[in-house]
Amino acid sequence: GMFEILRDPPAAAEITTLPLEYFPVDACVLYNDLSTPFFGAGFNVEMRPGVGPVVDWRIREAADVDRLRPYDPRVEMSFIMEQIRLLTARLDVPVLGFIGAPFTLCSYLISGPGSRNQEETKTFMWREPEAWHRLASFWAEHMAEFGIAQFEAGAGVIQVFDSWAGHLGVEDYERYVLPHMVTIFDRLRAAGVPTINFLTGNPALLPLMARAGGDVIGVDWRIPIDEAWAIVGEDRGVQGNLDPVVLLAGRKAAIAKAREILDRVGGRPGHIFNCGHGLLPATDPDVVRAVVDFVHEYTSR
Repeated sequence: GMFEILRDPPAAAEITTLPLEYFPVDACVLYNDLSTPFFGAGFNVEMRPGVGPVVDWRIREAADVDRLRPYDPRVEMSFIMEQIRLLTARLDVPVLGFIGAPFTLCSYLISGPGSRNQEETKTFMWREPEAWHRLASFWAEHMAEFGIAQFEAGAGVIQVFDSWAGHLGVEDYERYVLPHMVTIFDRLRAAGVPTINFLTGNPALLPLMARAGGDVIGVDWRIPIDEAWAIVGEDRGVQGNLDPVVLLAGRKAAIAKAREILDRVGGRPGHIFNCGHGLLPATDPDVVRAVVDFVHEYTSR
C-alpha cells in the first residue's frame, strides 16, 4: 500500500525517480499524498482504489475539531524528509515537495474524497464558522511547518495544493480561506521557501490567490495563461496550463494545444509548463513524451 511504501524511504525515492526514466522533465514530484499528515493528527487513513484517501472518522460537529492532535511534522513524517534527502543526493534535477491547503484538507475530513460539490464541507463552514476557522488554522500552522521541513531536507520548491477550493465563490474564499492561506505563505516566505500556489476550478479566485501569496501561481485550463498572468501580476511566475484531457486526443492535438500555450507566454521568463491538473490514468506515455520533447525544442528556439 502507498502509506507502507512511504514509510520505506528508499522504496518511495525509487518511485519518485521513475518518471525521469521515461520523460526528460526538468524536475521530479515527490511520491507522497496530501492526506499523509492526517496520521500525525490522530487519524487512520486508507487509500482506497478508485476512491482516494478515507479517514477512519469524520468531522461532523464543532466538538470534533478538538479531537485533532497537535504534532511535529519533522517527527511524525520524518520518512518524507528522509526520502527527500535520498533524492537530492542522487538527482541532478530539483525535487518538488508539496502540502495540502487548509480548505482541501478540511474537505477530506468533512466531506470525504470524491464529493461532487463539497456540500458537507461548505455546510459545516457556514454553520460552524468558529470551529471552521479553528480547523483551518490547525492545518495552516501544521502545513507551513511541514513545508519548511521539506525545504530544509532539500526540496527545491513547495507547492500548496488547493484541489477543492474552486467550489467556492469569491466572497466565501476571501472570508473562510484567504486568511489561512496568508498564514501559510507568510511563514514559508519568512523561512526562505520558494512556493507555488495552485488552485483549480474557478479563475475568478486568481486575484485572491495572488493576495494569498506564492512566487508562482498555478493556473488550470479554464482561462488563457496570458490573461491569468495579467491578473496575478507579471512580478511572479505562472505554472500551467495544458488541459490533461487533450493528451487523450493524441500527439497532434496535444502538441497543438501546447504550442498555443507557449505562444501566449511568448518566451516571457517565469513560466513553468505543466498540465493544469494531474495526468489521467488512460494517458498514453508516448503522447506525454512527445509534448515534453516539443516544449523543450520549441522553447529553445
